[in-house]
Amino acid sequence: MKEIVHNLYIGSQDDYEQIVKYEDGWFVVHACKEPYHREALGYSGKGAPKESPEYFFAYRANRLILNLVDAPNPQYIPKQIIDEAIDFIDKHISESKIFVHCNQGLSRSAVIGLLYLHHIGIISVNDFCEAEKEYLNYYPLYQPGDGMRMFAAENWDKYGSL
Repeated sequence: MKEIVHNLYIGSQDDYEQIVKYEDGWFVVHACKEPYHREALGYSGKGAPKESPEYFFAYRANRLILNLVDAPNPQYIPKQIIDEAIDFIDKHISESKIFVHCNQGLSRSAVIGLLYLHHIGIISVNDFCEAEKEYLNYYPLYQPGDGMRMFAAENWDKYGSL
């Protein structure tokens, strides 16, 4: 678990289960379908029911739970899920610590962290490959899967600072 900017931490499921889960005052983004989205909605098949209003994401108290898999193809990463995570961080970062995690802390949560730093102008380079190199100074564990990396590259301009 690493703080990449004041109040924003990126890490793994183990970090959540062993540390954050037992501390008060955190807002959490579960950037992984398994097991959190499945548990929140209570489904047992391969995926969440498509007709559910919480198909893409669910809120439970101070947690945002994403239906996000580390797909090898960016077409299976819905932009509205990533947008919701960025908005959630924006909304709560001034009031509380925020922990964004996926299973291993390498891909989904790391990419959300990168996009957030770009969104707020901390990483402002236009070239995505250069941005990734710069981000390693903030989060050295960054090792995105192909789909998450391509999603970030394809949408880089859309997440630039306002």
